[in-house]
Amino acid sequence: MTDKRFATAINCMDGRVQIPVIEWLKRQYGVDYVDMITEPGPERLLAERKDRRSIESIGKRLELSVTRHNSKLVAIVGHHDCAGNPADKETQPKQILAAIRTVQSWFSDIEVIGFRIGENWEVQKAVT
Repeated sequence: MTDKRFATAINCMDGRVQIPVIEWLKRQYGVDYVDMITEPGPERLLAERKDRRSIESIGKRLELSVTRHNSKLVAIVGHHDCAGNPADKETQPKQILAAIRTVQSWFSDIEVIGFRIGENWEVQKAVT
């Protein structure tokens, strides 16, 4: 086990959002590393709970991050111009909030936050 601090991001696979998410989490939460679980439009998947296979896959990967890297923080991330979830900026925060509830039902002892990356590729809106 490492003495470095980990967070986990459940994030879109879109390469444009990886670096802004990692940098923001490191800066805001003082973590050393961010495990990245990527799917196209993960907030929609976790909010709707229809794609059982994808949800189980996310859950297994998150369990690995929590148990092996001792991640205590999980971020659910949506973003502007998402091909996997073309929801508008009013709908995405609602999906992120529902996704937070899904993840909290799996792990009650970790902090789960959510945010949206805006069109200028910065954290636009935190969802709690």
